[in-house]
Amino acid sequence: MANTTRHYQALADRLPGFGRDPQSVRKRVEAMEHLLERMFVIPGINRPVGLDVILDALPFAGGFVGAVLGSWMVWEARNLGMSKWQMARMFGNVGVDAVLGAIPWLGAIPDFFFRSNSRNLKIIRRHLDKHHPATVTIEAR
Repeated sequence: MANTTRHYQALADRLPGFGRDPQSVRKRVEAMEHLLERMFVIPGINRPVGLDVILDALPFAGGFVGAVLGSWMVWEARNLGMSKWQMARMFGNVGVDAVLGAIPWLGAIPDFFFRSNSRNLKIIRRHLDKHHPATVTIEAR
């Protein structure tokens, strides 16, 4: 069984974006944040919306799924060796988002203003920029 796990890990390490290196982690976390917070823009108000807001339309289960997806970002932060303080802040952001999203149908409203996944991405980027400067990318705005 362990040999099979090593085989799949070796395969994953060769695929772009599936490695354990900081650059691959950065790409995955940025992609998850984009999916959860900025999937498309609402015409008229020019406000980005993602899966996190859409999931809040589902009572109870949607908030839970959003919290699990947000917690995945914290798990990736743990794999980067981030401090417990940073991960506690990130879990706090996910927790606030989950509590606000637990209000059926109205939980989507606070998600327009409190974007926990974007806050967590900012914490992860700050860590990567400081400890792994080779992963820094220049963003076009």
